[in-house]
Amino acid sequence: MVETLKLLQFGDSVFPVGAFSFSNGLEMAIQHGVVHDRKTLQDFVRTVTRLAATGDGVALLAGHRAATAGDLDPIRHADEAVCLRKINEEMRTMSVRMGRKLAEASTRIVGESLLKKRISESANGVPVTYPVALGVLFAELGVSEEDAFAAHQYGAASMVLGAAVRLMRVDHLDAQSILYAVNEKVPDDYREVRTANLDDMQSFAPHIDVLAAAHQHAHVRMFMS
Repeated sequence: MVETLKLLQFGDSVFPVGAFSFSNGLEMAIQHGVVHDRKTLQDFVRTVTRLAATGDGVALLAGHRAATAGDLDPIRHADEAVCLRKINEEMRTMSVRMGRKLAEASTRIVGESLLKKRISESANGVPVTYPVALGVLFAELGVSEEDAFAAHQYGAASMVLGAAVRLMRVDHLDAQSILYAVNEKVPDDYREVRTANLDDMQSFAPHIDVLAAAHQHAHVRMFMS
């Protein structure tokens, strides 16, 4: 029961890591007509969660397993892998900013941990990233890697849907229906990536990369990405 409560607390979409200020590319997708109704929104959310699974999700699992083994070096390597695969500056900023906030918050709440050591050494090296930090934190809290992965996927979807209710004509029940449908794919995604390593990480989505790049130079915007 205690592990479940920790999962709910640190995996909560309102946990103060700044997720509310990002749309994961949705804002520009709406502006360019890629997303314009409930169906296209669901397709977009599924694309985001699919990319989250095959990219950041692999790094999360690597971080979780390294923390379980008490080994800091693989955690650093996982952070580096995430940074190298964030082609767009805003997406990289999102991952690093949320990662640092999670590491700082968990250090204050939980106390001594590998995350505290990791954030201390990151000042002059590879920055802490959100998926790796989440994996490390949950490992140290006794949360299984399956549940850690699920929390990460839930967060990726809820970030987009939280932005959607502020950007387009969908209500909270529409968003929850989409979230329910997309969540059913999480077990399949986990089974697919659970044997992957950092070299297998992939996030090929040129359409989303182009939209993110356009957003970076937009003059008027509600979200950072």
